Amino acid sequence: MENILQLQVLEKAYEARSKKVNKIETVKSLKNPMEAFEKIAEYAREGYDAIPDEDKKYFLKCFGIFDKDGLTPKQFMMRVRVAGGHLNAIQAKKIGEIAKNFGQDYIDITTRAQIELRFLNIEDMPAILNGLEEVGLTSYQTGVDNFRNIVTDPFDKEGFDNVLPSYDLLKKIEKTFLKNPDWISTLPRKFNTGISGSLANRCNVFGHDCSLVLAQKDGVYGYNMFLGGRVGMIAKNADIFLANEEEVLQAYGALIAIFQKYGFRDNRNKNRLHFLIEAVGMAEISAAIRDVAGVNFATAGDTMTQIDPVDSEHGKIQLRDGSFGVQIIVPSGIFTGSDLIKVSELSQNHGNNEIRFSVEQNIYILGVKNTATLLEDPFFTKYKNINTPYFNNLVACAGTKHCAFGVIENKEDAIEMAAYLSKAVPLESGRVRMYWSACVKGCGTHEIGDIGFEGCKAKVNGQTEDGVHITIGGKIVSEGKNGYTVIKSAPLKFSKYFVETLVSEYKKLRLKSESFEAFHDRILAQYSHAYIGFYMQLQAYLRLKNIDIDLNINKIPKTGHIEEFELFELGRKLYFALSKQEPYTAYNRFTNENPREKLIPLNKIVFDIDKNINELVFKMLDVEAKRAVVFSELLPLISLADND
Repeated sequence: MENILQLQVLEKAYEARSKKVNKIETVKSLKNPMEAFEKIAEYAREGYDAIPDEDKKYFLKCFGIFDKDGLTPKQFMMRVRVAGGHLNAIQAKKIGEIAKNFGQDYIDITTRAQIELRFLNIEDMPAILNGLEEVGLTSYQTGVDNFRNIVTDPFDKEGFDNVLPSYDLLKKIEKTFLKNPDWISTLPRKFNTGISGSLANRCNVFGHDCSLVLAQKDGVYGYNMFLGGRVGMIAKNADIFLANEEEVLQAYGALIAIFQKYGFRDNRNKNRLHFLIEAVGMAEISAAIRDVAGVNFATAGDTMTQIDPVDSEHGKIQLRDGSFGVQIIVPSGIFTGSDLIKVSELSQNHGNNEIRFSVEQNIYILGVKNTATLLEDPFFTKYKNINTPYFNNLVACAGTKHCAFGVIENKEDAIEMAAYLSKAVPLESGRVRMYWSACVKGCGTHEIGDIGFEGCKAKVNGQTEDGVHITIGGKIVSEGKNGYTVIKSAPLKFSKYFVETLVSEYKKLRLKSESFEAFHDRILAQYSHAYIGFYMQLQAYLRLKNIDIDLNINKIPKTGHIEEFELFELGRKLYFALSKQEPYTAYNRFTNENPREKLIPLNKIVFDIDKNINELVFKMLDVEAKRAVVFSELLPLISLADND
């Protein structure tokens, strides 16, 4: 009876959101997607203009074929499905050849560890699709309302920290829906899945509609199920432990049946699984999964993604068989078909013919026994693989050049930032994950980056320019966490100075082998978001004006995230650093029972100080002023300083 009630709750939630359907649902009702796919050869003969609008706008996207007429006239982008980011040398060579022969030799590696080909003509589409099929690859269901590419650890089966090999299970999950007409375009919205049986989270495993994460319960290793992840939202624990592959398949089958039947189809911006869970509660969804599967799955065990991945710091990682996985750093995922053909050759000559893409848009060659010989190849003068922390974990989505939603160029912006920091604050080791999204859609997963960037517009001297919202504090260790905004609408051209402040503090204060994520949790998390953003801008201004003041961010006493106290304490430190005196004749912090303390004028003591800093320090120290307003006063000063 209880289980029946659970389904009734879902039914009521669905009915409440079924007063109307969105326009895409109306388009989906026009035909079976396979009808569009079967006409590709006809469209290739008759040309671009023969393709109906509904096929360009929707149905061909079911098969990973995206009309890019608005950006590249009468051309398409194709998303190639690379399950788990795993492919062999023969497959890599074929993708490279297709890009070289049909797509201007251009390739993007995506944040779902797969490939996007661009500049494709409809006339070449049959040859492209046939070429992929010849090597066991497909573009099926890589767009719109379908099951998207499943991600997993690039070192699945191979890595020392891999407890449960998951790739074979991934393929079994995929088999239930891939190329199955019952599942092509029948979901209310796209559905992302991640699965990892490793102690380190190398695949953003908590960022999906369904996340299956290594766990342990009562001495048994299995997977905890997390649900409802999407851009801007980490998946939540569903309190379900799956002890073996059979249970995974049962629970997953039940979940997708529930989503297909009860998922909302009105507002496309609120149709992901997350919103169904939000409407009825996770407990209801979990109970429904147990009911539909007919299995009383155990409650959640202990999630085991507890270690920080460190392989990218060294450019290689030893595998179980004694060989190595060697990393190829691909800045912003921008690659070429010619270079992928070269990777295929390197894999055959130096590795075991196995290649992996990562969600951080890089490549690994597996099974390398002699890494020194491999790294001597001239290829590695182009794609550095070691001691480049700002590039090692750099992520950037398509941006304005290839995406109509982009607000900033993004990919080149990310590369420019990494190059600047490499010179300004060189690091020989460490892990700094900088993730860039060109717009609010967040395809660059900026919110889980150590330092994240979301494209926006900003004002500089009254003029609108490219900008970014800067976030910090994203986590991939433990059960993941989204970051928080420290500077909103930062002009893009100044953002490198702000980030320079953060990584300078990281370099000075980090413990040995400490990642930026761990550094954030140990130091930065002690302070308010506004204070961190202000400190980033203040130090940027001081550097631009060549004012040398030693102000470690953690020298300010912990104040319980009270912004006014933090700003006041920073003002005291600045005052003392400039004058070698305390700013007050007596120091009784903000106590009501004491008379107003007498502030010694800074400009009476220090005569060669920058006038803007003079004024700023006084505002920070004025106990009667609303010090929080000071947080907004640095950007105009930085604009002036940058032009000096």
